[in-house]
Amino acid sequence: MTSLPPGPRSTLLTTYRVATRPLDTMTELRERFGDPFYAPMLNGGVVVTAEPALIREIFANRDPDLFDTFATDSLRAFFGESSLLTLRGEPHKRERKLLTPPFHGERMRAYAEVMVDATREAFADLHDGQDFLAIDQGTRISLEAIVRAVFGIEERLLVEAHQHAIRAAIDATRPAFMFSKAAQFAPFGLGPWAKYERLSAAVDRLLFEQIERVRGQTQGREDILSLLLDARYEDGTAMTDGHIRDELRTLLIAGHETTAITMAWALYAIHRHPEVRATLLAELDGLGQDPEPAAIAALPYLSAVIDETLRLYPVIEIVFRVLRKPWTFGAYELPPGVTVAPAINLVHQRPDLYPDPQAFKPERFLGAKPKPYEYLPFGGGNRRCIGAAFSLFESRVAIGTMLREFEFELREPGEVAVERRSVTLGPKGGVRMRMTRRLTPSPPTFHHGLRARGGRHD
Repeated sequence: MTSLPPGPRSTLLTTYRVATRPLDTMTELRERFGDPFYAPMLNGGVVVTAEPALIREIFANRDPDLFDTFATDSLRAFFGESSLLTLRGEPHKRERKLLTPPFHGERMRAYAEVMVDATREAFADLHDGQDFLAIDQGTRISLEAIVRAVFGIEERLLVEAHQHAIRAAIDATRPAFMFSKAAQFAPFGLGPWAKYERLSAAVDRLLFEQIERVRGQTQGREDILSLLLDARYEDGTAMTDGHIRDELRTLLIAGHETTAITMAWALYAIHRHPEVRATLLAELDGLGQDPEPAAIAALPYLSAVIDETLRLYPVIEIVFRVLRKPWTFGAYELPPGVTVAPAINLVHQRPDLYPDPQAFKPERFLGAKPKPYEYLPFGGGNRRCIGAAFSLFESRVAIGTMLREFEFELREPGEVAVERRSVTLGPKGGVRMRMTRRLTPSPPTFHHGLRARGGRHD
């Protein structure tokens, strides 16, 4: 006999509230109905929990036939049939095993200089006293890093061609496209979906050209595309071009905005809390004049700042697992088709896990790390974001480089609200800031083939 936890009755109202006010709505529903609670949504019913013990049941489960991916039909149009995000069961396990080595933490050192160059490039055109949006600069850095470190492109004109095509496709994306297959409709080749398809095809053409350009030239290259071209499954077969394209698109779509949002929130939090900024600058100054980027990324307080940013400002608020068969979940016998969902923001706001949870306190993450069922900005289990190490490393290198080479001022008059961007949550308005002083001379950009020197020259 199946059973569901208590929850609100209205599907339409619940969907609207979760879409427009996700954090407040999740908090209110949990306070009203307990944990877990049931949220009827247009995409299907969702059982939401913020209990670590229940989250552990979800993440630790290894039954390959229990869970399906959420909104798979609509997501395939963005990521492809062979994407790690749309595969399940044994094919997902096989794919993840192949893709894990390129994203091992130790490999991040190969991408460190690219991330430093991308950060300097993003601020190269700003002058002292100029205002900017943190989300815009974060997006520039993230796209530059993906095009160069993931796609393996160094020629400036090609970098800019890819970035232009990617931005155009992203700007044409509507949130409904990812949540509903019905929204992917182009009558007579017209309308928003038709426009997205044309711009997405332009991105694909460039990706296939780059795949062909790199093929046979992978020796000595460290970019992820080269590693994918050289990768082999256990039976010795290689990935097809279409398969590689799917994974490159996945890394692009799932990775660029999430990292950009993390950087924007980090800049906001650092400059909103003077004591955090002072501690962080002292740690960065302790590295001396010209540290290796990997040394910046390894700084404990900087790492804690990024971790606390992701705790207080998670980029997504929930993780979905769709049941393919009945499952006993806590005190309930859930039917197939229901989604079980750890609520990231609710877990991160538990006062028993994080005392004074609304406060920004990086010291929470100095020393012992929280359990994976208590801290889940990248999801968890065998579907944890495979690019987590890349995103964390990039955020640390970029923020550390910014603070060593520039001084900023927060231009927000009050607290910045969270808003829905697409499937992600980000800072409303993008975080207004001002570059008040350049601490080093304008460095040569990467395409001149020179490495710039960093460091605070106070």
